[in-house]
Amino acid sequence: MEFDLYVAQPERVTKALPAIFVAHAWDGLNEPMENITQRVAQLGYVAVAVDVYGKGMRGDPTGDNSHLMIPLLEDRGVLRDRLQAGYAAIREIETVDTTRIGAIGYCFGGLCVLDLARSVPDALQGVVSFHGGLTRNSLKDTKPMEASILIEHGWDDPLVPIDDYLAFAHEMDERKADWQAHIHGGAVHAFTFEGANMPENGLQYHEAAARRSWKSMIDFFDEVF
Repeated sequence: MEFDLYVAQPERVTKALPAIFVAHAWDGLNEPMENITQRVAQLGYVAVAVDVYGKGMRGDPTGDNSHLMIPLLEDRGVLRDRLQAGYAAIREIETVDTTRIGAIGYCFGGLCVLDLARSVPDALQGVVSFHGGLTRNSLKDTKPMEASILIEHGWDDPLVPIDDYLAFAHEMDERKADWQAHIHGGAVHAFTFEGANMPENGLQYHEAAARRSWKSMIDFFDEVF
């Protein structure tokens, strides 16, 4: 499958830099995800947004994108293969230090980076899931997880019930993961997205949670790299 990459990096790169795989939400690799990728690059990383839907496939930022997302949730093996293909493409970028790679994802993308970590790829140092899905896949991966894990979760998120959170915690312990979770009181789904304003659907921007979770991500990658 052909797919798009959006690459952002500091203006002057004189040595190989750590890379951050950026996984998009259910509406695909769009301008808001490109903006996040640029923001990550400003921290001194090669930031690469990976399109898992396929070249030119984009969703509607305010519409229903189930037709794009659900097939991948129903076949997590296909999703894993696409994530691994994107990861391999990042490792081919000349300015990337292939021994230091991390990943971040939002909503559906949060689930994606956790599935990437579950597959235990070489050199993946850490992943951060922002208001992401936590459901375990059915691929029976049992190897200890090598990447450190950071979960940024809204306590009142109606799309990620507490049972999913508890099951995820047990899974991380079973896989001997180095994991941590930050729970943001009063935050619901999509709390980092400034344009999120659909409280009737459980989607709402939360300034404090967005700010704190971004700072937590910075500190996390400072540690794992």
